[in-house]
Amino acid sequence: MLIYLFDNTFDGLLTAVFDAFFRHDEPGQLLTGGDALPLFADEVHEVKTDENKAGRVWAGLEKRLRENELRMITISWLSEDKNLNWPLFRYVCKVFHAPQDEACRIVQNFADEDVLTVTRIAEKVTHEAHRMLQFVRFQKAKDGTYLGVVSPDYNVLPLATDHFRDRFGDQPWLLYDAGRRYGFYYDTRSLHRIVFDGDENFDLRDGSLQGDMLAEDEMLFQNLWRTYFKAICIKERINPKKQAGDMPRRYWRYMTEMQKKPGSV
Repeated sequence: MLIYLFDNTFDGLLTAVFDAFFRHDEPGQLLTGGDALPLFADEVHEVKTDENKAGRVWAGLEKRLRENELRMITISWLSEDKNLNWPLFRYVCKVFHAPQDEACRIVQNFADEDVLTVTRIAEKVTHEAHRMLQFVRFQKAKDGTYLGVVSPDYNVLPLATDHFRDRFGDQPWLLYDAGRRYGFYYDTRSLHRIVFDGDENFDLRDGSLQGDMLAEDEMLFQNLWRTYFKAICIKERINPKKQAGDMPRRYWRYMTEMQKKPGSV
């Protein structure tokens, strides 16, 4: 069995596709460096990620697939699911094996296990992105920047930036993924990817800014929002199970209405 080893990056996967066609290989598995090799591995090919090779593969996909099908590939990769690697590799290879005018039929064949796997994972990531848009809460810092902290199951931050740039284009904001410790800062003109790794004085894992970093009226608005949320709640109709289903608990720690007022017990 021929094994391909790659660095678990998207460019690395596309490079693996390039190598398979260039070498006329039919690998039996696509693994990462930390994976255990199977007992019957006859040969191991180490894929060296090459942006040029990856770009050529992607350009080929652009000629064969429509925009929404290309987007599904990139969205599925945001799942960070290692179980996606092999199905996605085979999925892309099947697109190139098919005649160019029939490639779209390949990716619509949901009876194909690889197509179905990639599609389902992409749907899960898309669903998580929509949920994040519903539950992100912003708090205003002293410098006028609006901070929103999230910790989604999948790496969906790149799918959310256009939404907030369209709706809050005249305001500076920072959308931060506490679990992956990176975010996107919008300065009203351009978008910047930022990382606070190792900065203990600016730890956003609890989702809240320190009191001295908040705008003067921010705490007032947070308390007003909690009061409003409590006022519209009908005690007789409280259904914790349904609430947890509609609003997953993993978002609660970052939602103003689900947090206690400072000083409360």
